[in-house]
Amino acid sequence: MSLATLTLSLLASSLLSSTHADGLTDPVVAAPATAAVANDPAVDDDQDKAPEIVVTGRRRQETAQEVPLSITVLSAGQVDATGNFNVGKLQQLTPTLQYYSSNPRNSAINVRGLGAPFGLTSDGFEQGVGIYVDDVYYARAASSTFDFLDLAQIEVLRGPQGTLYGKNTTAGAINITTNQPTFHFEGKAEVTIGNLNFKQFKAAVSGPLSSNVAARLAVSSTNRRGTIFNVTSGNWINEQDNIGLRGQLLFRPSDTLSITLSGDYSDQNPECCGTVFVRTGATQRVLSRQYAALAAAQNYQVVSTNPFDRVTDIDANLNAGNIIGGAALRVKWDVGPGTLTSVTAWRFWDWKPENDRDYTGLPIVSKSQNPSQHDQYTQEFRYNFKGKDVGFVIGAFGFYQRIDTQGTEQQGAASSRWNLTNAGQISANILDGLVALNTQYLKNTSAALFGQVDWEIAPGLTIQPGVRLNYDKKEGFYQRRVFDGQGNPVLFGQTDPVKVAQRGVFAPQLSSPEFSAWNFSYDLTLSYKLAQDVLAYGTYAKSFKSGGINQNGLPTDAAGNPITAAGTIKPESVNHFEIGIKAQFLDRRATLNLSAFRTTIDDYQATVTNGQLGVLRGYLANAEKVRVQGVEADFSIRPSERFTAYGNAAYTDAKYVEFVDAPCPPELAGGTAVGGGQTPSAPGTPGGLSPANCDISGQVLPGVSKWAFSYGAEGNVPVNLFGKEGQVYLGVDANSRSSFSSNPSASAYTWVEGYTLANVRLGFRSSEGFNIYGWVRNALDKEYFEQLTVGPSNTGLIVGQPGDPRTYGLTISASF
Repeated sequence: MSLATLTLSLLASSLLSSTHADGLTDPVVAAPATAAVANDPAVDDDQDKAPEIVVTGRRRQETAQEVPLSITVLSAGQVDATGNFNVGKLQQLTPTLQYYSSNPRNSAINVRGLGAPFGLTSDGFEQGVGIYVDDVYYARAASSTFDFLDLAQIEVLRGPQGTLYGKNTTAGAINITTNQPTFHFEGKAEVTIGNLNFKQFKAAVSGPLSSNVAARLAVSSTNRRGTIFNVTSGNWINEQDNIGLRGQLLFRPSDTLSITLSGDYSDQNPECCGTVFVRTGATQRVLSRQYAALAAAQNYQVVSTNPFDRVTDIDANLNAGNIIGGAALRVKWDVGPGTLTSVTAWRFWDWKPENDRDYTGLPIVSKSQNPSQHDQYTQEFRYNFKGKDVGFVIGAFGFYQRIDTQGTEQQGAASSRWNLTNAGQISANILDGLVALNTQYLKNTSAALFGQVDWEIAPGLTIQPGVRLNYDKKEGFYQRRVFDGQGNPVLFGQTDPVKVAQRGVFAPQLSSPEFSAWNFSYDLTLSYKLAQDVLAYGTYAKSFKSGGINQNGLPTDAAGNPITAAGTIKPESVNHFEIGIKAQFLDRRATLNLSAFRTTIDDYQATVTNGQLGVLRGYLANAEKVRVQGVEADFSIRPSERFTAYGNAAYTDAKYVEFVDAPCPPELAGGTAVGGGQTPSAPGTPGGLSPANCDISGQVLPGVSKWAFSYGAEGNVPVNLFGKEGQVYLGVDANSRSSFSSNPSASAYTWVEGYTLANVRLGFRSSEGFNIYGWVRNALDKEYFEQLTVGPSNTGLIVGQPGDPRTYGLTISASF
């Protein structure tokens, strides 16, 4: 585990001017803003000192500098001031967090390059980074794409966390805490307007309903025009259109018992998610079957070859309808010397997508829709005890998930010319209207016992062992039925050349993969207080990520039959080492945390694709071994209440140690299959010989920048403005990352160049909870890509998603 990236709350916010009691875990003290320090009970009377940040990432209340693990702490004030209002934007504040998304469903959250295979949408595997909101586990990254609502604090824990959390997490955890109901009346409201028709509204109100019942209600709405103009539809796409609602009811019948019932609902309905043309790269297809020749044969010319013109001509309907919600019942009961906590929860996720899977303005794929319905049920019990020298957490966790998907993939009028070589079949347009109807479901059951002890065996010396016993079972079903444009079924056994050609694009398939296994995880941490404000620690963790099933169809053999052996994938076996030191000095005005880590994974779960249009999403397979190692440094300083600054840096070296049968990059794909004794052609040789797979041992893992930084500062001066005492403040924040590979197998065509994004804000905040500030994000208007994607069929097409351009606006908030 890496050392705590203790990102102090340098950005003052009136929303943190009062402390909210948490009736379920413990009082959450967010990293306080400058204006709020005097009112924070966890802060020393000397306002120049850095405030102590209280965290609950280890399921108990403690200060971040006391925790012998890697934890980044982000306050609501910092998140709000930098405009990072959802999980996808957090990577701008946490250097070792990576988030990639081509749409909400196809989203991945990784820590130090580990967590989920890059570029996969299968439901049949576990995510290695657990997402928790008020102790409730969110099983899919797609179900956490909501806007933060009434946020109190975010903790990003790095490294395996399975001995502390309900669901096993091998790469890390994101622990999100919202503000809880209070027994005093309070409220807050915030309005933001900006360019691109950006409008955001947030409000929350809390107070008592009786002497032992309190309630809290929060609402948010975000709208913004898209950043890409679609000349085909005449609309701006990739917009934001989100609403959210959260309600909580707290019943406290005694000082030792509190019961909270909560519910939330989020509705997202943007016209999203489209891409722009970036470039083409030579593959090993014959030249007449590569992008330039195919486009010319249909008199097609892309609307712009400059991706930062931000225009596209994709012609299929787009939609990223996403409804997320659920309910939870949390009970906290002080029993004798410890505390018993129960968390019962139900979550749902309703996904209604429409995509353009050929990424062009041609009607090649005319329809790509795979709506899903997700229901999840969890039950967690924990008992926490903290004595003078010994403390422990023990728990039990149960999980059940059901996902149903109904897919429709349909070929359009341009498909035959794009995908076929037989002149007669092209003339007859035999692929027009060819449709694949996919029905699939997943049943996922998990149960675990876990626990962790911390024992101070000598003054300042603590040993912390943890264990976890886990059981996982997955049952899947996948059926693809294929029909031609006249509604006739396309079946195996049909020898008609037309049917054979149609099966080359969409082939019927039926599979029912299953997986089940037990595993045992453990970890051991030793920590020692070298001085009052200096903590050194070392950790070893042995962890597992559950095996999985391929839920989007299986690869097929030469006869077109599914290869059943590929239906399941092995569990990942994780070995993790870390050492670190956490220190405060200059009378706690400065904090410096350093750490070094090394993680190896056997049977790493990786993405495999074969370039065929009908299996664009690919499937999962096991790479023999990967290794990630690195160093992290985090520094913050507050020499006075008038100035704060921070800088976080991460060096991450992530590579495949051994992956001998990996998918080939596009420059080595699309040609004639290599036969016995033949040698593959050089990369990008039209009409060349292509290997069936590639040995990418020693190459980098996708999505990981070797260097990443976040840094910033804020200064303020006292003023009397609008008849109110307060501060005028100026803040600057930036993040930088080096280049990274945007393809599971590194390709010369899909490297994303490194970039730096800078944000500036200038405002006034009063001591009475009023705050007004103007902001500019991506102030230098840096042109950059969030992700590059290889188009289907090995034509050499590369498309991408440009990051946001410069945006600016005004925010006004008040709390009372």
